[in-house]
Amino acid sequence: MALFVVIVAVILVALSPVLAPAFEANLALNSIIAAILLIGIVYIFRQVWMLNPEVAWIENFRNNDRAILSGDLPRLMSPMANMLGERGGRRLSLSPVSMRTLLDGIGARLDEQRETSRYLIGTLVFMGLLGTFYGLLLTVHSVGGVLNSLSVGGGDVAKAMGDLKASLQEPLNGMGTAFSSSLFGLAGSLVLGFLDLQAGQAHNRFFNDLEEWLSGLTRIGGAGVSAEGGEPSVPAFIQALLEQTADSLDNLQRIMARGEESRMSTNHSLEQLGERLSLITDQMRTEQSVLLRFAETQAEMRPILQKLADARSGGAGGLDDVSRGYLRSLEQNVGKLTQEFAHGREATVSELRTEIRLLARTIAALAEETER
Repeated sequence: MALFVVIVAVILVALSPVLAPAFEANLALNSIIAAILLIGIVYIFRQVWMLNPEVAWIENFRNNDRAILSGDLPRLMSPMANMLGERGGRRLSLSPVSMRTLLDGIGARLDEQRETSRYLIGTLVFMGLLGTFYGLLLTVHSVGGVLNSLSVGGGDVAKAMGDLKASLQEPLNGMGTAFSSSLFGLAGSLVLGFLDLQAGQAHNRFFNDLEEWLSGLTRIGGAGVSAEGGEPSVPAFIQALLEQTADSLDNLQRIMARGEESRMSTNHSLEQLGERLSLITDQMRTEQSVLLRFAETQAEMRPILQKLADARSGGAGGLDDVSRGYLRSLEQNVGKLTQEFAHGREATVSELRTEIRLLARTIAALAEETER
């Protein structure tokens, strides 16, 4: 469309030396024709441009953007937007009759938009014909005046020819008005007709794409599918009940899917918790075995320490420095080992408490989901 307008503008500029005198033949009438042409061009471009919000709205709805239902609704798609708003964002499903009714409403709105452009095309043709008849009337009237002013009795032929030329100027102006207005009116209607044709093709493409999309959302076999006798195969209230049941089943399916996802997540958390508890159990068993060996070592060292104490109390010369060093080192090692066991036991108990809290929270969450 824009390319066609550019081509027409280039042609007008190229033919401007010829068209300018014709346009000035009746400046008022030709200016009205030019103004109607410009208004029609702007209006047709606006028609095509207004399809962009409609297409964007449909694409957003296809991408499951439910926020568009609460925003500014498009003009053509407002019936569908209201229908979706009443359904509360549930899955859109149409019967054949509903789809046809919706498409008929949108098609009627598209035709309403094109009525103005068609009227402007007819107006240009009318203005061209009006200028033609007006110019012819001027021509006929002026020709009659010229004939009445002719005088054949005089002897000055040069003066008579001059008067004839001056008298013929008015009929020529009338003919210029007729031909120029007809030229600009018909040419303008041709330009608007081509632009309206392109706008109609854009509307048809939009309508066909919308029909293909809605046909994928239509259920075959419900109310609106007529039998051979022409009567609906299912009563309206049964169809409404079936639609409500289908919507309820759809909602139940989504709820069950969310519950299954939650259950799988809970099972995964319980598996991780079991693994951590098994690690803690293994660690506690290891510590118990170490403590058992430590107790056995203490039991084995007790007789030796008793003998050393008896020898020291018996006055058998006491212990030398080497023995005292061994005993002191043994005492320090036993103290360090006892401290390490105490710290390890505290860390194990703290970790066990944390895991038990996590297990309690998980069980509480499972109980709440079960109640829901």
